Amino acid sequence: MCGIIGILCSNEDDYVNQMLFDALTVLQHRGQDAAGMVVADRERLHLRKDNGLVKDVFLQHHMVELRGNAGIGHVRYPTAGSSSCAEAQPLYTNYPHGICFAHNGNLTNTDELYEIVKTQFNRHVNTDSDSELLMNMFAENLIAEKENEQEDVSKRIFESVSKLMDKCKGGYAAICLINGVGLVGFRDPNGIRPLVIGSRNSKGYADGSKLDYALASESVALDPLNFNLMRSVKPGEAIFIDMNTGNIQSQICHAGASYTPCIFEYVYFARPDSIMDGISVYESRLKMGELLAQKIMKRYPEHDIDVVIPIPDTSRTSALQAAYILGRPFREGFIKNRYIARTFIMPGQETRKKSVRLKLNTIKSEFAGRNVLLVDDSIVRGTTAREIVQMARDAGAKNVYFCSAAPPIRYPNIYGIDIPTRKELVAYERNEEQVAEHIGCNWVVYQDLEDLVTSVASCSDPDLPLTEFETSCFSGTYVTGEKIGDSYFEKLHNLRNDSAKTTRRQSSLSASMSNVRPQSSTDGCESVSNDKRKSTNSTNGGSCEGISSSQ
Repeated sequence: MCGIIGILCSNEDDYVNQMLFDALTVLQHRGQDAAGMVVADRERLHLRKDNGLVKDVFLQHHMVELRGNAGIGHVRYPTAGSSSCAEAQPLYTNYPHGICFAHNGNLTNTDELYEIVKTQFNRHVNTDSDSELLMNMFAENLIAEKENEQEDVSKRIFESVSKLMDKCKGGYAAICLINGVGLVGFRDPNGIRPLVIGSRNSKGYADGSKLDYALASESVALDPLNFNLMRSVKPGEAIFIDMNTGNIQSQICHAGASYTPCIFEYVYFARPDSIMDGISVYESRLKMGELLAQKIMKRYPEHDIDVVIPIPDTSRTSALQAAYILGRPFREGFIKNRYIARTFIMPGQETRKKSVRLKLNTIKSEFAGRNVLLVDDSIVRGTTAREIVQMARDAGAKNVYFCSAAPPIRYPNIYGIDIPTRKELVAYERNEEQVAEHIGCNWVVYQDLEDLVTSVASCSDPDLPLTEFETSCFSGTYVTGEKIGDSYFEKLHNLRNDSAKTTRRQSSLSASMSNVRPQSSTDGCESVSNDKRKSTNSTNGGSCEGISSSQ
């Protein structure tokens, strides 16, 4: 799961660098592995990306160089490929036009696409990232359409996206900056990964005769920039904003488009103040808490719960409503250190385990002598839950009960969420009693899948009712047709299990400690070699990369 943002201002004298920085900061919860942005300044592209948080990647001297009225940004959470800064985004290819690419999601037919890109298109693939494959598919399709110069550029772009969607399977949302042409955003035919569009009046045009546009993973990224949410991009839809005319056009590029957004966005990933696909994340989580509490009362009508305590931060909304329905006080028993990364996103089981007690500390008076109900958004590997239950007992809790606003996660997610292998999931081949024993609590209650779907669907816009969602990590049913037992899942396990990740991290660390670096290395990141590129290296944290495109 990653966060993406794209902004195009109609006034060429406006700079988008600060807006991109602010939006990426707001989207930081979607990935803390790497960050990057590229801006276009009258057909000159300026790129800065590296491993780290937004605030650490973009220093003052970088921001000064990132001039331009159009740009895209990305925060990375690695699921495919590695954590190398070579795979930080935006990615770039210089032909045609000069295309910069930011992608959120995961492709499921990468082997097939790699062969197409390598053998049919004769393009070099430099990383293990599926984002590079997606970018090359788009670029090559655009070249083919470019042969008919008489065609309107928007038609060529929509045809390119249509051909891409015919070949690329999985869940994805992407934003492309085409140098000298405009901004393009598109979403997979099932609408699995989110993408929204917003607008605002351009400076000096209060009458709305000229507009600035923004595309983003979540509506919350638009709010601090004073953009008004227009709507979510539809499944299979592409949107093109012409940087020369300011006109915006859209088209459904896939005939078989369906509407099945990822339900885990509402459970965990999205911020509660976001609106995606017309659904308020906050309201959906309130409903999750309500239905979860009703299940608890049905199963334990004589329960002895004294207090309801959320596991910060995502579960707060559900826990608040659950406490109200249960008629028990809601208390903050855990205080979060906000400078520690989200443990579910952190790579490696041992890293996650060690970080829990750094991330959370207990208010002992809320636990001492009480029967506490702990509410979390979900239970994935059980590592965090087990540590938290022990912390509650260490703080003096009499009994510890645990409930999850999501159903048991028993299957891998293949659309961009790091749930790679069934054997690493605590609910794999375990019932609720066995999960409770494993994490050390008195009992566990999970949300029913039907109730989870109801929680989200009931909050949808009456004019755009949603009834179906991508629920594969709970149900084992994949909307793109994959089936458990396929060779793809074995490959996924070998690539993404914690042991494999640890090996890659150790290899990366060994390489980074070596005194040998490529001669063209720029502050430890990959160089982007293009025909007319001039190096702008700096001794202070690296400089932005100037990119000239071949037309």
